[in-house]
Amino acid sequence: MQIREKDLPARNLLALAREAVAAGARQSGASGEALVLVNDRLDVALAAGAAGVHLGGESLPVREVVRWCRRGNAPSNFRIGVSCHSLDETREAESAGADYVFFGPVYDTPSKRQFGAAQGIPRLAEVCRAVRIPVVAIGGVNEENAAECLRAGAAGIAAIRLFQEAKDAPGLKETVARLHKPA
Repeated sequence: MQIREKDLPARNLLALAREAVAAGARQSGASGEALVLVNDRLDVALAAGAAGVHLGGESLPVREVVRWCRRGNAPSNFRIGVSCHSLDETREAESAGADYVFFGPVYDTPSKRQFGAAQGIPRLAEVCRAVRIPVVAIGGVNEENAAECLRAGAAGIAAIRLFQEAKDAPGLKETVARLHKPA
């Protein structure tokens, strides 16, 4: 789970992140590890005991965050991810020490138009082949095209609207189950 609340004051964001980390810990076990990542806010991620931080284009430079965290200022398994919108950005994120990247937008979606035109599956496949770290497909991903992203080499998908439309826990579980069915 990625906490993307960009408008919350730090105190409220910390409370939300702590609540999410606690809920994730309760859900872990037989179903696997429940990871909570905090968008942009390294300080909040560390204070909340989150699994990592996800950096965007306006965030602290990934190389600096990696350097600081790897000096013992964060747990050894603390993950650092980066949003990327080109092959060069993806290579730079890997070179800087990022653990994973979000790449997109793969498909057209209103929430990602500010980052440029849809990149498409061929570009996603090229990016996945070019780096050794996991690439997560983002931007317009839905139940109909998620498998195409995975076949292109993506390690996973990020699909805000898809999961928001699930509306409740049973709906979310059904959506996830359909995504896991072989195509």
